[in-house]
Amino acid sequence: MQDILNGRCGWCKSDELYVKYHDSEWGKLVTDDKVLFEFLVLESAQAGLSWITILRKREGYRKAFCDFDAVKVAQMGDADIERLSKFEGIVRNRLKIGAAISNARLFLEIQKEFGSFYNYTLSFFPEKKPIVNNFTSLSEIPVSSPQSDAMSSDMKKRGFKFFGTTICYAHLQATGFINDHLKDCICR
Repeated sequence: MQDILNGRCGWCKSDELYVKYHDSEWGKLVTDDKVLFEFLVLESAQAGLSWITILRKREGYRKAFCDFDAVKVAQMGDADIERLSKFEGIVRNRLKIGAAISNARLFLEIQKEFGSFYNYTLSFFPEKKPIVNNFTSLSEIPVSSPQSDAMSSDMKKRGFKFFGTTICYAHLQATGFINDHLKDCICR
């Protein structure tokens, strides 16, 4: 079975939003901490759900979480959790909403400690460089890696929620720290 659709990785199927995301964002290295925070919030919200569900609610998350300004999100509290639990633009799970807020506080602590969340992420990689895999089939792509295991374990010790190794691996793929575009993909 061919895993490439119109020269693309087969996971994006024919959904226009998925194709646009695949072609313009997924697997491209992100160095901007604001964008890394955005993906941290979105990937954490995705836990147990499909990624397309979160992509369709991305603008709602942008509105709900102060255009992904970690400083502003870190200042949110119980009243915001209550308000956002009624906002239809996001997944209305109180635990995930609360996690986005507490994770923002921890994200800021990491920025202070490492200079940036980007530097923190690279600290889990050999020679502090992203990994480019050479897979030819979707079935070869793992759901975790030594890097996602180590990073999610460290984040858990720091108190992050909804960021286990599988979510962490998806985050690393999305932000280009691990490039899993198939060898025959037009975006490789």
